[in-house]
Amino acid sequence: MLKIENLHAWYGASHVLQGINLEVQRGELVCLVGRNGAGKTTTVKSVAGLIPKVQGLVEFEGESILGLPAHARYERGLAYVPEERRIVPGLTVRENIRLGLLASPLRHKEAQVIEEIAETFPRIRERLDQQAITMSGGEQQMLAIARAVASKPKLVMLDEPSEGIMPLLVEEMFRYFTQLKENGVTILLIEQNVDLALRIADRAYILDQGEVVYHGTAEEMLADQAIQERYCSV
Repeated sequence: MLKIENLHAWYGASHVLQGINLEVQRGELVCLVGRNGAGKTTTVKSVAGLIPKVQGLVEFEGESILGLPAHARYERGLAYVPEERRIVPGLTVRENIRLGLLASPLRHKEAQVIEEIAETFPRIRERLDQQAITMSGGEQQMLAIARAVASKPKLVMLDEPSEGIMPLLVEEMFRYFTQLKENGVTILLIEQNVDLALRIADRAYILDQGEVVYHGTAEEMLADQAIQERYCSV
């Protein structure tokens, strides 16, 4: 579904990605792990169309998307949930979810979509008419994910969803990721909680200094503590 070959990216004169190669097959949950500054976020931002200077091949469902603006990639079914969440503080929870439907063919089924989301996220159901800014950090993260999946994307890229969230909500969130995968949504997950991420993933890539240094099944990586300690420990 997603194919990246020899991907390079720059922030100004800083050459951040130096020839990334990775693939995500339809229906997979693939982890992208590594230390801070390894290039993980830059990789998914490049796929989402949020890095202005990139070079290489990025294909989504067999078609090149590298020249498309971010909104066109979203309309094709490619959703991105950034680490910083970007909840709109002046809107209610319901109104934030509506934002995820503006460019979607499902916008005319708003009530149905919100009801489906509310069934999946009980915490969101309880707060639909509450100001989003009054939610806890973990609840805001769930809202950001719910807003992204409201349009029924084909691939969701999640950037550090468990960062700064209480363990109980993290477990709830990861159960939802498994449910998403079972429902046919493909997921590319960046996560510092390597052990937890690998337990729900199919495959994993490790990035270090802008390059892929390891690729294998999640099971193989879980069993290789030396690899984890070398490239993933903080």
